[in-house]
Amino acid sequence: MFADHTLTPKEAVRVCALGTIAAGPMRYSDLAGSVRHFCGRVMGPSLDLMGTSIELLRYEGLVDAIDGQGMEDDALLAISAAGRRELQGLLTAKLRPSSDLTKLVITLKFRFLHLLDPKEQGRQIDMLLDVCESELVRIEDLQAASKGEGIALLAWLDHDIKQLRERLAWLEQMRRDLLGPVKQ
Repeated sequence: MFADHTLTPKEAVRVCALGTIAAGPMRYSDLAGSVRHFCGRVMGPSLDLMGTSIELLRYEGLVDAIDGQGMEDDALLAISAAGRRELQGLLTAKLRPSSDLTKLVITLKFRFLHLLDPKEQGRQIDMLLDVCESELVRIEDLQAASKGEGIALLAWLDHDIKQLRERLAWLEQMRRDLLGPVKQ
């Protein structure tokens, strides 16, 4: 954990892995695929998040191989008592205020957008539209894959999707206000 008792990226992946397997035993490959899919849909591709090994969880005694050895034979894994304690501690960790570097960069782009010529302003808005559309596709994919996961997750994803659609509409309006209607 960070000094302020908030989760590191590695610990966020641990929450995903331990929480996923807490629902019931899974094969090593299924667990790894599920964690990669979930984290990738929420954050996008990130080497920082994918560096955590499921095998390390087994080595640390947080998951047990109940059928096989581990990665090499695609063992069936279950959360251990130590894993449940670890999951409890991670799930109850403090949250940091949003400090995403991307949010800062986007805010800076808007702060200084007026310093660019109109054509470049349009390109920047188009780039932001593309980023927002990609994020919407990722979250909608996660929502589709999360049916049956629980009402809280689905409600949160609905909220995110609504915000992304509103952001898309806002960006499209900003582009029209800056540059006029898009020519087809």
